Amino acid sequence: MRFARYPAEAMDATPEITRFAPSPTGYLHLGHARAALFAWRRARATGGRFLLRIEDIDTTRCRPEYEAALLEDLRWLGLDWDGTPRRQSEHFSEYRAALDRLAARGLVYPCFCTRADIAREVAAAGTAPQGPDGPLYPGICRELPEAEAAHRIAAGQPYALRLHMACACEAVATPLQAQEENVGWHICRPEVFGDVVLGRKDVPASYHLCVTHDDALQGITLVTRGDDLKPAVDLHRLIQALMGWPAPRYAHHALMRDATGRRLAKRDGAESLRALREKGISAAEVRAMADAV
Repeated sequence: MRFARYPAEAMDATPEITRFAPSPTGYLHLGHARAALFAWRRARATGGRFLLRIEDIDTTRCRPEYEAALLEDLRWLGLDWDGTPRRQSEHFSEYRAALDRLAARGLVYPCFCTRADIAREVAAAGTAPQGPDGPLYPGICRELPEAEAAHRIAAGQPYALRLHMACACEAVATPLQAQEENVGWHICRPEVFGDVVLGRKDVPASYHLCVTHDDALQGITLVTRGDDLKPAVDLHRLIQALMGWPAPRYAHHALMRDATGRRLAKRDGAESLRALREKGISAAEVRAMADAV
């Protein structure tokens, strides 16, 4: 199987709006090349639009030199994009407004727990329900009196804003479904994520909130990404339903892995595209490597 299959199948398809949304916390590697090519080919094959989004809400790890490098790498690969790239760090007020809408409905609550607090609670319980991202939040702050929460916020205590999952699911009248390309429809079970964090005191955004907000704002019709993010679809469908945002279709591709079978990742020192380029490997060769299964 090669990812170039899309152009042949999609010549008569409705124009798609896709996006590639890297975080500038390091240099792009082959896994990023696969993801970018996957989305770019689909948009171009259908006469649609391919958007570039810079997911830089983590202002402590994202760096301008990495953003400049990823733009250079994408151009070297032969990819172009439509319009100006959207930088999420420039739109925190929009994400805060979305959180405020959820808060007005009683669907988020402040959580003052540290990771250590949560770990102690889970250890004391002896067991904890597991979600896609690990043990679920045990609900320590879920029923905190409003006056106490307000006092702690006024005192400057750090906090996160968590989605009250039970209330959120109750607020959605019908079972949610998501459409996976080449798979079909499936019933979503967002409750398996528990009370996820949607924002923090200092950064009014999380990946789950930002990505659904921006996909809706930019009119994304087909969300393409790696298989590792497939479970997130169920949570994203819930956020979309709560906010009245349209539901795109989804298409997931296999992850790039090294010789040991481990997925390529920045944190594990995956060889960057620029390192491959410095070795004399051409853009065409890199594209072929990204396509290989």
